[in-house]
Amino acid sequence: MEQVLKKAVNFSALIIVSSASAGLQPAEQEAIDHLLNFVSQTDCKINRNGSYHDGPEAVAHIQKKYDYFKDKIGSAEEFIDYSATKSAMSGKYYLVQCGQEEPGTTREWLLDELGNYRSRKN
Repeated sequence: MEQVLKKAVNFSALIIVSSASAGLQPAEQEAIDHLLNFVSQTDCKINRNGSYHDGPEAVAHIQKKYDYFKDKIGSAEEFIDYSATKSAMSGKYYLVQCGQEEPGTTREWLLDELGNYRSRKN
C-alpha cells in the first residue's frame, strides 16, 4: 500500500511539473481562447501575404502557428506576436480590414481586443 501511495504522489508531482512547464497560466489560456474565438467569428477580412481570408480561414492558420510555437508562448501578448502578427516566411505583417475602415495590423487589432476582454473580466 505504501508503494502505491508513493507512486501516486510521484505521478501527481509529475503532472504538476508538466503543467507548470507548459508556461501558460489559466487566465492567459482563457485570453488566448477568447482571441481565437474572436478571430473565428469576425466579419473582418485578414490579409496574409496579399490574400484576404475570412475569420474561419484566418483562425485555422493562426491555430497552426500557435500549435507550432506553443512551447515559446507564456502570455496572450506572446500568442499574438508569435501566431497572429506576421508571416514567418515573408516577414510581412498581417493586416485586418473591417468594413470601410482603413486596414490596420492584426497585432494592434488583437491587442485592442485583448485589452477589452481583460477590462470586462475585471
